[in-house]
Amino acid sequence: MTTEVIVTMNDVRQACMCSQGARKFFIDHNLDWSEFLENGLPASIILATNDAMAIQVVEVANGRRK
Repeated sequence: MTTEVIVTMNDVRQACMCSQGARKFFIDHNLDWSEFLENGLPASIILATNDAMAIQVVEVANGRRK
C-alpha cells in the first residue's frame, strides 16, 4: 500500500521558495492556506494546478519521502 505524499511548508522552504509567494499561489488557486500550514496538502492537489514552481515543491516532497 502506498500513501500519497503530503506537501508541507518545509518543502516550500527546501525548494528555496518564499512564504509570501506560496501564499499568493494558494490564493490564486483557491486553496486553503491555513489548512496547508497546519496539516500540509496531498501532492495531487498541488500538482492539479499545473504550476511549474508547485511541481518543483512536490518533487522536493517526493525526495523527502524516499
